[in-house]
Amino acid sequence: MKIVIINYGAGNIQSIMFAIERLGFKAILSNNPDEIKAADKVIFPGVGEASSAMKMLLESGLETLIPTLKQPVLGICLGMQLMCNKSEEGNTKGLGIFDVDVIKFTPKVKVPQMGWNQIYNLKSPLFNGINENEYMYLVHSFYAPSCPEAIATTNYEVEYASALQKGNFFGTQFHPEKSGDIGEQILANFFKL
Repeated sequence: MKIVIINYGAGNIQSIMFAIERLGFKAILSNNPDEIKAADKVIFPGVGEASSAMKMLLESGLETLIPTLKQPVLGICLGMQLMCNKSEEGNTKGLGIFDVDVIKFTPKVKVPQMGWNQIYNLKSPLFNGINENEYMYLVHSFYAPSCPEAIATTNYEVEYASALQKGNFFGTQFHPEKSGDIGEQILANFFKL
């Protein structure tokens, strides 16, 4: 199986690479459109600030490629947020794969939300064998509100979509690669899709 992690300069690549290796797979890091198109599975990571990450994506020319991919694609954290219509962070236009706008938590709560929180209302093969209310690791100040494409929910000040799916596109606000055995099971499920 050919797994490609999209390399556009805004990824927390090492921990994802290690998690994939622990599952017995190898992944390559690439920004080559032909290599990405030829992959069986694509991971779209993201750490940092939305507008600068989107700028890097535009500079690499990958913003037009990603929405056309036909194989399973998993956006993680900022990667998922960039797959939405737009983000309040830096007033950033996203890829428009998920039909939801990313907004900021209010000053009533500590941001970023950092640490472990529960996921529930699980509804996708991504969560096969995963129990409701498992704890996942999150670090974020912006979120996708609950919407029809939500496949997992988390509560932090409000209920929000902690995972999204539309066709072959999946996104997790949490970091499966940093969420222990449960996170690795989610990655394993993704590789089985």
